[in-house]
Amino acid sequence: MGNAWETGVPVQSLLPIKALLHFAENKKAKLKLCQEFVCYNPARLPSPAQWVTIERIRVKDSFTRLWWMAKTDRPDADNRRILKEYSKAMKELLERRGYNAGVRPSEHVISADGFLKKHRGAIRPNVIDSEDERIPTDTVEFANTGSMEGYQDFCRENKLVGHPARMPARLAEFFIRFLTKPGDLVLDPFSGSNTVGFAAESLNRRWISIEADSHYAAASISRFDAKFAASLVKKNEA
Repeated sequence: MGNAWETGVPVQSLLPIKALLHFAENKKAKLKLCQEFVCYNPARLPSPAQWVTIERIRVKDSFTRLWWMAKTDRPDADNRRILKEYSKAMKELLERRGYNAGVRPSEHVISADGFLKKHRGAIRPNVIDSEDERIPTDTVEFANTGSMEGYQDFCRENKLVGHPARMPARLAEFFIRFLTKPGDLVLDPFSGSNTVGFAAESLNRRWISIEADSHYAAASISRFDAKFAASLVKKNEA
């Protein structure tokens, strides 16, 4: 859920926080908050414009909250499915087989060999970013500037209004890899441009996508079969 602002004043709304509490405390839903993620988008336009670019009294809002919720305490999940490459510093540490062990300011006690076992990669944080070395290693960013260019081209060529809130495909892939295995079924009840279905297909998962707007649904088929999607568009026009 994106951030919201109070109407007419430079004050951030508490709506996202209230929404989370409503979900988590709804006894009928029986949902548990497994973990909160933050998706950082450095390419987001400066907003709210009045407070950021005109009056200059706030900074650019560039992150979105993602809530992983489930009916059980232990849904199928494995962070080994989404390991990231070790940083340069970690690779050097593994090569020299030694580092400054002992008590940290946080009072954690680090053993002499606690970080010397080499796995297939590093455990990802819950702040989602790219692999760009120019940004901090504990940040994962998903700029959405070039996402789904083929989808946008199809919409332009067939004079369709593309879905205005397209999700970065890598974001869908992140959670599909983390929370499912090949052959599992992925459901997106509000599919829009069908990013989730496309990502699930590419990762060998079965999928079901539901979209109320027939135009968005028809355009999304272009991800899999552009000719068939174009025929549907012409049929609807007729």
